[in-house]
Amino acid sequence: MQYRTLGRTGVKVSTLALGAMNFGKMGRTTQDEVNTLVDTALESGINVIDTADVYSGGESEEMVGKAIAGRRDDVVLATKASLPMGDERNHQGGSRRWLVTALDNSLRRLGVDHVDLYQIHRWDPSTSDEETLSALTDLQRAGKIRNFGSSTFPAYRIVQAQSAAREFHLDRYVTEQPGYSILQRGVETHVLPVTEQYGLGVLVWSPLASGWLSGAVREGRDVTTNRSAFMPQRFDTAIPSNRAKLDAVEQLAKVADEAGLTLIQLALGFVTTHPAVTSALIGPRTLDHLHSQLAAADTVLSADVLDAIDAIVAPGTDLAAHEKNDTPPALLDPALRRR
Repeated sequence: MQYRTLGRTGVKVSTLALGAMNFGKMGRTTQDEVNTLVDTALESGINVIDTADVYSGGESEEMVGKAIAGRRDDVVLATKASLPMGDERNHQGGSRRWLVTALDNSLRRLGVDHVDLYQIHRWDPSTSDEETLSALTDLQRAGKIRNFGSSTFPAYRIVQAQSAAREFHLDRYVTEQPGYSILQRGVETHVLPVTEQYGLGVLVWSPLASGWLSGAVREGRDVTTNRSAFMPQRFDTAIPSNRAKLDAVEQLAKVADEAGLTLIQLALGFVTTHPAVTSALIGPRTLDHLHSQLAAADTVLSADVLDAIDAIVAPGTDLAAHEKNDTPPALLDPALRRR
């Protein structure tokens, strides 16, 4: 396992991090299975576990807390807030009112008195940067969080938040967690250059593109991944963007074979090669999944292989831009672009 410094925090983190989205109902995993996944990950050298309050309605945090009991100080523990937790309209977003409550709820579920990284899961356009950063700064100074970061923020929002921190003399986001894979390279255009400019640590989610780069999705095969069961539209090859992804996967599989790598090693090695990236979040549901992903821990891609990838999916290109979750609100809601 390789280690890098998380932005300017001084914290050393593994280049592969354990994502806990599949822990609980969403991934149909039991506590015993989660314990085994966490044990194996930590034994392999992974020292980052990333979860969120919204994952299986808080069940993921509870499972992570039980799995790390007795070794809390060995784990760089990260969680997230801001996505809706139930139907109550104020149980979401980046307001002080909600973040204070949400963090206390997460700490209770995790069974800890602090988290190392608290992330705003999505930008909240209804809340000012000053409001959110002020709340996070106070929570940090209270010792409940060590650092805080953003997730899936558009580049201009990262810049504005950094500016607001300076203007109002508040602590700033020290990390960003964008979606990034060979099939979704749009963040190379603006987000990753901005994170480099501000010295942010970068933990990328979905480096296997929701399973498209796991080897399980290939031409002529039925798609039977867990993700395809509840998101079938993302795997319907009658949809042009999905057809483009499948065509790319077939070409990438040949590149991997010629390089003596699995498709997973190619995919994870690609994202961790980028100088802006600190760690790639892997989200195994089974022990077999985890072992296949751990095999990429020391993968280094040659320039020839990286050039071959660029020829298949051009730098800065998203093959399915609508899946990125960072689209400006005015592009999604017609009312916001009408007078």
